[in-house]
Amino acid sequence: MSRYDSNFREPPWVMGSPNEVMNWMDASHPSEKDKREHKKKQDFLNDLHIRFDFNVKRTEIKSPNFIRRLFGIKMIMEDFELLPTSELILRGLAKAKFRNTAKIVVDGRILYEHPEKKSDLRRTIDDISEFSAEINKGNTLEITAILSDVEKSIARIRIKKIHNKKEHSIDILVKGNIRKDTYHTFVNYLNEKIGLKDD
Repeated sequence: MSRYDSNFREPPWVMGSPNEVMNWMDASHPSEKDKREHKKKQDFLNDLHIRFDFNVKRTEIKSPNFIRRLFGIKMIMEDFELLPTSELILRGLAKAKFRNTAKIVVDGRILYEHPEKKSDLRRTIDDISEFSAEINKGNTLEITAILSDVEKSIARIRIKKIHNKKEHSIDILVKGNIRKDTYHTFVNYLNEKIGLKDD
């Protein structure tokens, strides 16, 4: 609607009725209720816990733990390197919009802890080489990352080269809500770069 035969659309209060004014306002500035409804419509996974394996060679080994041997618990060693795998995991998290690395732990020893909100995951990827000796010697790596997207969630990713036969090499626990497409971006990246084992 325009008074001067131009293509410029004027706000409705210039020539419109009160009803047109309200419709224009709602379209221009959605209410908090509309935003909440839009948020609810998105597909979320809540408190996600998923386990999977890499598609690599697996070798059964004798457990170094006497109690495990006594109870016949079989151990598996998987043929992958912890350092390049940890870099790929961090890159996958970055692709899935995780921005902050809170902690990196190898074999129970904290190598990196930076829980402040502004810790940068991409910088951690660049700096992880300073921990290369410790990571390369390790068998278990745990990464805690923070996602501040629509909602805040904390992911704990545990990677095990040596584990109980009934366990998996990757164990992901996400506390809070995570969008399905965010999760699929992460898993698809890992599958493309490393290959995940189908059960």
